[in-house]
Amino acid sequence: VQLQASGGGLVQPGGSLRLSCAASGIIFSLNNLSWHRQAPGKQREWVATVTTAYSTNYADSVKGRFAISRNNAKNTVYLQMNSLKPEDTAVYYCSAHGLNSYWGQGTLVTVSS
Repeated sequence: VQLQASGGGLVQPGGSLRLSCAASGIIFSLNNLSWHRQAPGKQREWVATVTTAYSTNYADSVKGRFAISRNNAKNTVYLQMNSLKPEDTAVYYCSAHGLNSYWGQGTLVTVSS
C-alpha cells in the first residue's frame, strides 16, 4: 500500500495551494479519505475527511477555506487550500481508512511572506 502526497510548497498569506494524494494497493472507493497536518512543535491534527459516499467534514479552523475531494477513477484525493494563513504552515498527511488505516509520507506547506 502506498499513499503519495504532493503539491506542497511555499505560498504567501492569502494564496492557494492544491494538494494531491495518489493511492495504490487499496480498493480506493471503499475507503474514507482524510487529511491531517502537523505544525512544528505541535501534535498532528485532523483537517478534513471525504467519505465513500462523498460527504465531507472539516475542522473549524479550515472550514470555508479548504475543500477536500476525491476521484475514484484516479485513486486520488485532493485538498484545495485557499486564503492560506501563516498558521496553516505544517506537514500535511493524507490517509485512507477502510478495514485498515494507511498514511502517506506528508508534504510540507509553508505560508509566509
